[in-house]
Amino acid sequence: MRANIALRQQVAAAIQACEDKKAADISILEMDKNAGAFTDYFVICSGSNPRQIQAIADDIRERLHAMAFAPKSVEGYNMAEWVLMDYVDFVVHIFSEHSRRFYDLERLWKSAKRLTPIEVLAPARRTAVKKKAVSKSATSKRKAAASKSKSASARKKATSSHKKKS
Repeated sequence: MRANIALRQQVAAAIQACEDKKAADISILEMDKNAGAFTDYFVICSGSNPRQIQAIADDIRERLHAMAFAPKSVEGYNMAEWVLMDYVDFVVHIFSEHSRRFYDLERLWKSAKRLTPIEVLAPARRTAVKKKAVSKSATSKRKAAASKSKSASARKKATSSHKKKS
């Protein structure tokens, strides 16, 4: 299993794709390792029609491909009743409303810890904000150092020109 931060960022990218494509009832299950789970997370959502279900799957695939991750397998894409995208450490389930009620994965995996999208997205967003803050502070420090250097060289020039006049 991969590092937890990288994994949460991938799960967050999948959730963001679901939200952007207006998926309904997004649910995240953090699987209980003691219950024989074969993955760390389930991302479960619903689409209202086959086109929306496929659009959600396409967006997830594109976002994770941009992060250099491809699903190990994708099942049910053409029928678009239940699309399963297996990324090994997490699995995305995109259901039609009818299929979701019928299979009720949340009930089957009731031992799993339920997370909200905000709980998963928050650490990923904090990491991105920290990276921005670090890069901004590093840039600020470089600019301040460059400014001090320019000021020092300007003082040296002024001092040397003053000495020449004397």
